[in-house]
Amino acid sequence: MLKFLLVVILIAVAVYLATRAIQRRGDLPTPRRPRPTQRPPRVVGPDDDPDFLRDLDRKRRHPEDPEA
Repeated sequence: MLKFLLVVILIAVAVYLATRAIQRRGDLPTPRRPRPTQRPPRVVGPDDDPDFLRDLDRKRRHPEDPEA
């Protein structure tokens, strides 16, 4: 039983050292996301649109004639 435990420990140490060596050498770089070249266009809601607001104001002032 002691021999089996010693073999398992030696294998674990070997795997650990191999992993550390690969990490130090840099063979497995961390993947990087590409930077976006341009920001996506900003969505403008209807309450930010001056034409929409002007039309609402006109309809509020003249409810019987929406085209006035």
